Amino acid sequence: MQTHVTKNPVLLEGFQAILKPGEWGYKLSVLMKDDIVKELEEEREGALEWAKSKAKNPKRVSIKPEPWEEVESQPGMYQVKFSWRDGDKFIPVVVDTEGTQITDKETPIYNGSKVKIAFFQKPYVLPTGDIGTSLKLKAIQVVSLNSGAGVVDDGDLSAEDAAKLFGSTTGFKVEEPNVDAAPSSLEEDDDF
Repeated sequence: MQTHVTKNPVLLEGFQAILKPGEWGYKLSVLMKDDIVKELEEEREGALEWAKSKAKNPKRVSIKPEPWEEVESQPGMYQVKFSWRDGDKFIPVVVDTEGTQITDKETPIYNGSKVKIAFFQKPYVLPTGDIGTSLKLKAIQVVSLNSGAGVVDDGDLSAEDAAKLFGSTTGFKVEEPNVDAAPSSLEEDDDF
């Protein structure tokens, strides 16, 4: 089984239950460009052949849909879904950008956060005779958090990033200090 790793961060889209389960277990859903999906589609052919060979009646199998779907409004972009439960054989490790495992279940990894993921495709055969493939996460690296309140935590900010956040304003400049020899004092009747 080939492990696929997103080289660039992908965007979490929709409901997420990554560090603590929701009503139906853990869920992760990302938007992914078609380059990895094309690899998955090619790989799926062989996986389905394997699954068909393991079915009780290979001539009567029905094939379940792929765990990815093209986003109608964004051609070439796919929503890719993953799910798991406590006790599953494959439970992904969640780390930050330095590789430190994230264990705080309250860390807000929501829709709009950016992650890198490592995963593989696995064929399955259901007792009903249906066959298909599912995607299993190995690891998740959180690149930036969208806390759900419109606040994004990208971790370490560069000076350029900080400047973009604040914009420019009049006042202190490193290159042109404007030192006031007599600092103003607050008067008792000054309003804040």
